Amino acid sequence: MVAVNGDPVTDSGIWFRVEAGSTASAVRRAAERLGGQIEMGAARIADLAIVTAELTSNLVKHADNGVLLLRPVRRAGQAGVELIAIDSGPGMADLTVSSRDGHSTTGTLGIGLGAIVRQASWFDGYSLPGKGTVFAVQVWPAEPAKPSWAGGLTRPITGETVSGDGYAVRLADGRHQVLVSDGLGHGPLAAAATEAALAAFRNAPAGPPAAVVSHLHRSMSHTRGAALAVAELADGVLHYAGLGNISGMIVDGDGQRRGLVSVPGIAGHQRPTVRGYDYPFEPGSRLVMHSDGVVDRWRLADYPGLVERSPLVLAATLLRDAGTRRDDACVLVARSGHER
Repeated sequence: MVAVNGDPVTDSGIWFRVEAGSTASAVRRAAERLGGQIEMGAARIADLAIVTAELTSNLVKHADNGVLLLRPVRRAGQAGVELIAIDSGPGMADLTVSSRDGHSTTGTLGIGLGAIVRQASWFDGYSLPGKGTVFAVQVWPAEPAKPSWAGGLTRPITGETVSGDGYAVRLADGRHQVLVSDGLGHGPLAAAATEAALAAFRNAPAGPPAAVVSHLHRSMSHTRGAALAVAELADGVLHYAGLGNISGMIVDGDGQRRGLVSVPGIAGHQRPTVRGYDYPFEPGSRLVMHSDGVVDRWRLADYPGLVERSPLVLAATLLRDAGTRRDDACVLVARSGHER
């Protein structure tokens, strides 16, 4: 486990506010240490350092309210490093043009984004003038793992180093399932409740969401409890079950939303009969789930082209614009099986 200023870089990652060159250097060193911990190899650690330096340099030079999330990623039997850079402006009219070598708005050589694209194993981004920019980058030691069909991120309430919100993704006997959990309260005890939910979810017997939610409830009686919801994405249909105030919705390709039903309750303590619900889930649709630390008045119609970006970039954009600082926040996005 890597420590930065005493804070560990866990699987949920660590957030940096990047406003000065000194912070950018700290992020680069943390990324290099994380690459060493997962035995990425000297050459790829050097590539990771370049990617990190360019991302943080862009935040310092061009961005308002720039932050960066650093975390390990694991998939297909290997580990890599993921960086998510988020800012609130000014944004770019054409991210593709801005990613080409030689393009610059500040009189520099204009090779920053091009270097990121070349060194990264996987890259995606979204930018909108007046709103800001999100970059998601992964660096893997060898061949990149296939991009995930689901992506999410969490952020703790201001003043805390751990979040009581969390998410998990699994493939169990062919079932593509996701979980979002919101541990009651904030801080370490809320985080412990959600960690128990995530562990129980990963080890739960394969079954429909309602059965999985019941399993999680039984597994969490030693914690303070959590609101949570489980979704299963199949071809043409989405199965869903939830306890408490996790927001779930299906967003179609035009940005129209349909809400998903959860029943009142607290997993681990108060549980009525868990009910599962089925919804049509067409190609091009997205599942969006988030905790109550994210205001649900967002509209994807306000973000042209965002629904076509990766689930991770979509989730990061919603967290930036709809997440509150007065609560832990978590957003997860998943795409339909036709697009995997």
